[in-house]
Amino acid sequence: FSFARKSVIQLDLANTKKALIVPAFETLRYRLSFPKSKAELLSMLDMGTLFTFRYHVWTKGHAPTNFAKWRTATTPYRVEWEADFEPYVVVRKDCPEYDRRFVGFGWNKVAHIMELDAQEYEFTVLPNAYMIHMPHAPSFDITKFRSNKQYRICLKTLKEEFQQDMSRHYGFAALKYLTAENN
Repeated sequence: FSFARKSVIQLDLANTKKALIVPAFETLRYRLSFPKSKAELLSMLDMGTLFTFRYHVWTKGHAPTNFAKWRTATTPYRVEWEADFEPYVVVRKDCPEYDRRFVGFGWNKVAHIMELDAQEYEFTVLPNAYMIHMPHAPSFDITKFRSNKQYRICLKTLKEEFQQDMSRHYGFAALKYLTAENN
């Protein structure tokens, strides 16, 4: 946490359009001794105690973080937006808010990161910060998403509406969001 705080100051987050990416990992264990250093985290990763977040179900969500580069990084590095990117970020208070259409499960972080990219935020990965997702029971909303076709149809409609709004608001610059979705 202190590294993230120092990074906010060093990277002048208050006066620049930066989204600081906190690399995300997960464990399938309900009890875990939280790693006290990056070296300890890397050891746990190599032993199979930790994994990159959602590697087994949704790699696209965090792939642009470039975990291979993160392993050896000692300084912050920039990454580019890609379709379905949904990292955990630290941003300044006046950044765009989450789109209120996406409550429950699905597309809230993806839409937010897309909006940050459209507003030309720079995505910077912090080399010594990390978070670990712990296992928990499925939420009511993800259960609905998985079991209810109508929920998925509504989410698809909201995604399309959001992308049309992005096109209207950002014009030509937002074209990449439409083409990425269709590929």
